[in-house]
Amino acid sequence: MRVLYLINHAGKAGTEKYVYNLVNAYKNEKAECFFAYNEPGLLLDQMKEMGIPTCQIEMKSPFDLKAAKKLAALCEKYKIDIIHTQYPRENYVAVLSKRYRPETRVIYTCHLTLKTNLLWRITNPIITKHDDAIISVCNNGKELLIGNGVPEEKIQVIFNGLFESDMQTDKTSTIREELGIPEDTFVAVTLARYHIAKGLPYLVDSIAKVPEDIPFVCLIAGDGELFEEIRTKIQEMGLEKRILQLGFRKDAPNLLAGSDIFINSAKCYEALSFAILEALGAGLPVIATNIGGNGDIINPQNDCGILVEYGDTDGMANAITTLAKDKALCKKYSENGRRAIKNVFNLDHILDKIYKVYEEVLEK
Repeated sequence: MRVLYLINHAGKAGTEKYVYNLVNAYKNEKAECFFAYNEPGLLLDQMKEMGIPTCQIEMKSPFDLKAAKKLAALCEKYKIDIIHTQYPRENYVAVLSKRYRPETRVIYTCHLTLKTNLLWRITNPIITKHDDAIISVCNNGKELLIGNGVPEEKIQVIFNGLFESDMQTDKTSTIREELGIPEDTFVAVTLARYHIAKGLPYLVDSIAKVPEDIPFVCLIAGDGELFEEIRTKIQEMGLEKRILQLGFRKDAPNLLAGSDIFINSAKCYEALSFAILEALGAGLPVIATNIGGNGDIINPQNDCGILVEYGDTDGMANAITTLAKDKALCKKYSENGRRAIKNVFNLDHILDKIYKVYEEVLEK
């Protein structure tokens, strides 16, 4: 089996991690893997380090026939069986490439949770009926795909996941010493880009409502265009001692090990968060907004954290306060979170499910 992974931007976010996991698991074992992209980034470097053949294909739009023709020629050159796409633009290009090489199968994984505009809703039924399979990484994503005109019978939900072997058991951390955080301080951490979708202004407003008698600090690790805007907001609200902006960090395990809880304050566009899964794997209870796929993770069945409605600053502050005061509840959420990774979000099992999709489309 020969599989070409196609992505527009080969960056460093959750979708790129998804592609990396697939290629790293299947290469030299179950499939010959190839990689094509439009904009270079960290994922491209990782593919090259793994020895995966790579090719740049400029995709100016979802209807770029020149890109589709080049993609078809690439598939012919390497005798590609399956193109696995990640976003609507490259999925459209891959489907259009079938005009030039009809035998290619196309699988589309949807990592998005958004309602598209009228043009997309008109074209989706036309284009996506030619996909051989569609995967949504969360249930909300599936609902939105159907609402966006994608044929329901094409879609199946397969969650993102974490290897059981990657679950973090070592609680050794240097972050409290580095930042001078006392041992009795309750520490929350969030790993997020400074983007409007991540809801950081809402998080700041919520932390302002956490009672002052609770020794508490929130660490924000990440970078992005809103960094200075959030810094100004923190300063204006006098929260410099309660919210520490760490910038981009490469030591996420160190941050998780030194924290007591993980917070996801996303406003929109959240599918199934790798950051939440990694936090659960590190034994952290999670507070998350009830958007996208967060409810697939934080729910009564998994019982590993607290869901709050986005914009409810009192709800977020109360959730933080509850966990800060209740060590027994934190312990329960911690144990249940690790169990959820093993039983529900086990990447070994998920990789098997995705590979089965490959086999099924080739049998058609």
